[in-house]
Amino acid sequence: MAISKDKKNTLVADLTELLTGAKTTVYAKYQGLTVAELQELRKAAREAGVKIKVVKNRLVRVAMGQIAVYKDTDTTGLTGQLLYAISDEDEVAPAKVLASFAKTHKALSIAGGFNDLGNTLSETEVKTLAEMPTKDELIAGVVAQLLSPVTDSISGLSGGLSGIVSGLEAHAN
Repeated sequence: MAISKDKKNTLVADLTELLTGAKTTVYAKYQGLTVAELQELRKAAREAGVKIKVVKNRLVRVAMGQIAVYKDTDTTGLTGQLLYAISDEDEVAPAKVLASFAKTHKALSIAGGFNDLGNTLSETEVKTLAEMPTKDELIAGVVAQLLSPVTDSISGLSGGLSGIVSGLEAHAN
């Protein structure tokens, strides 16, 4: 079913806005997914702060052509039935959402992506990105590392003088 020129212009404008603010965009082949499965994917994506778009690849190319950072991006991988996962908050969230969904839904297969610098990401790079911790997980790890000496000191104080000496020796080494 053909869509009107006005509708296409609106879609391109929406895509241009989404892609302009995107940290990462990941695209995947979805042929064979049911409508219910796509709704399930959209729900999981929404919970992770990721937007799922199913639009014609040609419209994505037009939108990318209107954004300076994407003008020279290789779009040869944008073929077939693709859906796009886009996040303006977290670099790894789109890859994580699609990779997690693909584990239980074999009809979905990650095809590639691109980052906010206009670099094309291969399927392998996207899958590697999906295995990385999220920004929140990384922040939690750093905070835990920073609090470690405080926690050790408190443990040492509660254990008496021998605990303090043991704690100081552990941090000296």
